[in-house]
Amino acid sequence: MKYLPIASLAAAMLISPLASAEKLFSDSSISLLYSDQYQAFGRNERTDTYVTFENVTAHDWGGTFLFVDRNQGRGKADGDDDLYGEFSPTLSLGWLSGVDLQRGALKDVSLAGTYEFGGGTNATNILTGVSFAWDVPGTTYFNSTFYYVNNSEIADDLQMTLTWGAPFEVGASRFLFDGYIDYSTSASDHDAEFHFNPQLKLDLGHYRGRPGVLYAGIEYSYWHHKYGLSDSVMDTESAVSALVKFHF
Repeated sequence: MKYLPIASLAAAMLISPLASAEKLFSDSSISLLYSDQYQAFGRNERTDTYVTFENVTAHDWGGTFLFVDRNQGRGKADGDDDLYGEFSPTLSLGWLSGVDLQRGALKDVSLAGTYEFGGGTNATNILTGVSFAWDVPGTTYFNSTFYYVNNSEIADDLQMTLTWGAPFEVGASRFLFDGYIDYSTSASDHDAEFHFNPQLKLDLGHYRGRPGVLYAGIEYSYWHHKYGLSDSVMDTESAVSALVKFHF
């Protein structure tokens, strides 16, 4: 019986803020990427076309990010067509506790999770951890997240993820430089991975009075020990992709 007050207090902490939860932002997009430099098994490069759906929301309680990739391989005669996706929610500890956690460059601290699925396998990985939102000049967002990764097909490991978005202008043109860096630790059955994946995009919609709607540019993927595989199995990926992205 002595546990009931604790459970009631925890429920009250969640239910009371939820009653006044506010949605601050929502955006969906579809991207088309093409490259003939993606690294494949057997130390070969392959050609792929990716179609990516993304949805991001921001709330006073945290946010969500969802993306799903569909790739149609063209580097092999039989092709390679599969889906891969991730769903990543965050829960603001500042919102949950009612305490302003902002200190210097630190804006907030959140509980974070990611569910990874698909990719031509039956793997489903669950990531749990903590995320820090930073006030970095020149960026609209800059986050660092630290995860424990429960992998379904390989040994568990740890992962650090950095994400950022930095708009800038050159003359009358508007650009967006955004992306992420993933680093995951090694384990008994796989090597440590490092994946640097930025995008540089020109805001084409700006020229037609609709900024932030249509972008064109490039994506770069530098992926050392891709999928945790050693250099003897797969070379480091260094791929430039042509990119078109439509927001709605």
